[in-house]
Amino acid sequence: MFQLIKENISIAFDAIKSQLLRTILTILIIAIGITALVGILSAVSALENTISSDFSSMGSNTFNIQRYNFNNQRVNENEKINPVINYREVRQFEEDFQFPFTKTSISFLGTSTAEVKFENEKTDPEVQVYGINENYITNSGLEVELGRDLNYFDVENSNSVCVIGSDLRKALLEDVNPIGKTISIRGAKFKVVGVLKEKGSTFGNNQDLRVLLPLQKARTIFTNPNINYSLSVKTENKDMLEGAQDEAILLFRNIRGLNPIEDNNFGLERSDDLINRIGTITGVLSTVAWVVSIITIFGSTIALLNMMLVSVSERTREIGVRKALGAKRKTIAFQFFIETIIIGQLGGLLGILLGMLVGWGVSAGLDFKFTTPWLAIFSAFVITFIVAVLSGSMPAIKASKLDPVESLRYE
Repeated sequence: MFQLIKENISIAFDAIKSQLLRTILTILIIAIGITALVGILSAVSALENTISSDFSSMGSNTFNIQRYNFNNQRVNENEKINPVINYREVRQFEEDFQFPFTKTSISFLGTSTAEVKFENEKTDPEVQVYGINENYITNSGLEVELGRDLNYFDVENSNSVCVIGSDLRKALLEDVNPIGKTISIRGAKFKVVGVLKEKGSTFGNNQDLRVLLPLQKARTIFTNPNINYSLSVKTENKDMLEGAQDEAILLFRNIRGLNPIEDNNFGLERSDDLINRIGTITGVLSTVAWVVSIITIFGSTIALLNMMLVSVSERTREIGVRKALGAKRKTIAFQFFIETIIIGQLGGLLGILLGMLVGWGVSAGLDFKFTTPWLAIFSAFVITFIVAVLSGSMPAIKASKLDPVESLRYE
């Protein structure tokens, strides 16, 4: 039995070689559908991994108060314009928010185009500079790799110290111990007291090319009256989050002077809500990938079916000879079925390789965290096997039912 299967597989490979061009075209058609599936799912998985890891580091017990909600950014002139969150409001919130076991951080982006200098070296004007209080690094899920965090006294005394990102250290201070060195931003000098652990990039935004300054000191450098501040509140555990969130909304509404019937003119987002929303978006993208791939794979099934039917017609005399020599119907059917399986799996393998390359290329181009899409790979193998079964059944049955006498007379 094993010898017969081995012989049929050998015959199948010989048949594939004899119609090489047709086989290659069919394999490419199958590969296109699998490439679409694996490529899109790989890119979606990389996107989800990147964003989820960025937000999940904040923990599920954190919420932010900001100018707009995550999904309600102002996109046209008819949208409601929320006023900026100013310094007076965030300081009043920090002083009046007395919910137990919480930490409140205040931050603002001073500029995203700063030029940082160290001795005779300087960066390109693309460094982000933030003003923060002592709780910002903890609440944001950041970690200090070298040195220390900014503390309460740094903020309140407007100390000329800073914490820098890992890429900024590589650009200016790679060959020296950065702790205690002095850098210059807009003519002001700051002593480096800490270096952040590498965070990576999201959507091209390099989170490691930044400088964190004490809030009060940063305000003396960046004096734009329309600076927008952000608040982040972290509770000791997730069970306290709902209560803290309700009290924060009530307090900030009072700070902004809203009456009971007015809608909030600010946004509030929880880190776990953002992760869930991102999961919904990537779920839609995955569905689109499946729909596109199934349509393409349906075409692949028809192409493979057509190829095998033509192959049966062209090899009618061969089938007649084999039957005349004693080959059984199931042996003939198995031979053509094996050919279909081999072609389908070759198309699947090529599609998987191309799809992973597409996913990796998209991930590299957009700075996503690429991971091997095992689900997509397994799905591709299963799909190509099903395609081969569906496409190979009819030709195999047709070949097995051919009359040997009529087959031998076929021209």
